[in-house]
Order: sequence, then C-alpha cells, then structure tokens
Amino acid sequence: LSACSQKEEIDTDTTEDEVLLSTQDVKIPSVIFTSEKQNSVIDEKEMKLSIKTYLDSYEELSNASEPFQEIIYEDKELDKEELEKFDKITKLTKENDKNFSNYILNNTLPEGYQKESERISQYITTVNETLDEIDETVSNSMDDADKGDIPKVNIKSIFDKIGVVNGKEQKKIEDFLDKKKIDTKAFGRHQGKE
Repeated sequence: LSACSQKEEIDTDTTEDEVLLSTQDVKIPSVIFTSEKQNSVIDEKEMKLSIKTYLDSYEELSNASEPFQEIIYEDKELDKEELEKFDKITKLTKENDKNFSNYILNNTLPEGYQKESERISQYITTVNETLDEIDETVSNSMDDADKGDIPKVNIKSIFDKIGVVNGKEQKKIEDFLDKKKIDTKAFGRHQGKE
C-alpha cells in the first residue's frame, strides 16, 4: 500500500517532461492501420473503426518516438539499438499514414466521411512529416556545427507545414470525432480516463 501511495504522489508532483520513458522501455506498437480494400464501399461501422485504428496507431507511434526525439534534441547520439528502434518506429509511422491515405482515396466512404477523413489524413501526415523534418534539421545542423559550418535551416518549409497543423484544424477533427462518437487515444483524449 505504501508503494502505491508513493507512486501516486510522484505522479501528481512531476511534470510530463520529467517522466520521459527510457528508450529501453519503449515498446514498438504492433498494430498500425492496414487494409487491402480497393474500390469497395465502406460502411459507417468499418469507417469509424478504421479512423480509430489509424489515430490510435498514430498516438502510440508518436509516444514511442518521444524518448528518441528528446535525445536528438539534446544533441546526444543514439546508439545502434536505439537507432534501429527509432528507424522502425519512423517506418511504421510512414506506413500507417500511407495505408490510411490509400484506403480513403481508393474506396467509397460513407456519406459525411470523405472530407473529414481527408482532413484527418492530411493533418496527421503533416504532423509526422514536420516532426521528421525538424529531427532531420536538428541532426544536420549539429553535424554542420561540428564541422564549423553555419547550419542552414529551411524555416519556410517548416512554417508552410505548420499552416496545416494548427489548433483550428485539430479542433475540427476533434469536433468530427465527437459528432461521430469515435473514441480514440489521439490528441490526449484518453488522459484521465484510464
């Protein structure tokens, strides 16, 4: 009992930044969005499940990549095992995005789902591309700085993407999820529920 009480105190007294997982504790998600369907008519029940799976996978992959991104941002090196894990998470993230995008473009979705599914796909894919670009920029900047070169950062490209990734777009997505009663972990929607 006392161990549980101490843990509760620790959880309430620390911030999210202080409780980062070690890269060794990271579990690579085993489920991402996949579908072999082409030229099919998707019913609403399947569509809701597809959106949930895609967004839950995005959230799990995003959480799994955080400890690795933290190391990169702190200008530290990832060891071979960490690089392999991070690479696998990055590949799964891209595959998740590609699979969902193909699914919504190559099938007939239920009425009221096409526009919002495209918004979700574009938003999540852009978030992932932006994070990927920032990771690469930080890594390249550090390499350039180590060589004595002044780092060149493509700020315009990053800001162009941020135009798509904003609070208004996320709010539209969350409103749609609420309207269609799609329960997902994405956007921290399960915090406090579990």
